[in-house]
Amino acid sequence: MPVIGMGGYFFRAKDPAALKAWYKEHLGVGGGCGTDANGQSNEWVWFHQGGPMVFEPFKESSDYFPAEKTSMVNLRVDDMDSMLAGLRAAGIDIITKEEWDSMGIGRFARIHDPEGNPIELWEPAQQG
Repeated sequence: MPVIGMGGYFFRAKDPAALKAWYKEHLGVGGGCGTDANGQSNEWVWFHQGGPMVFEPFKESSDYFPAEKTSMVNLRVDDMDSMLAGLRAAGIDIITKEEWDSMGIGRFARIHDPEGNPIELWEPAQQG
């Protein structure tokens, strides 16, 4: 019986309540975000859209995200330009690189949460 999807992403934080609020405010991620098929929300669950997800270990020596961090979350976005405009308006630093977008799989941007955790934003390339 195979695994059918991600059930959660758990990580340590110095101030869990503040970090949870930051993710909800700036990215619309976390408990209470989105609704189920019946239009109901749940304070513990983030109802998100299904779609592609990469599960990939990186070499320990990778410089794709900070060496002192053991992981990086990648969040799919629907409208990168709007997302980045909102983040800029909130004073959040954004990193983009042409080589990230040149792979033909979409557009990428990188931000960090208030505790320095890397967050990759990905707008998948349009298929067809």
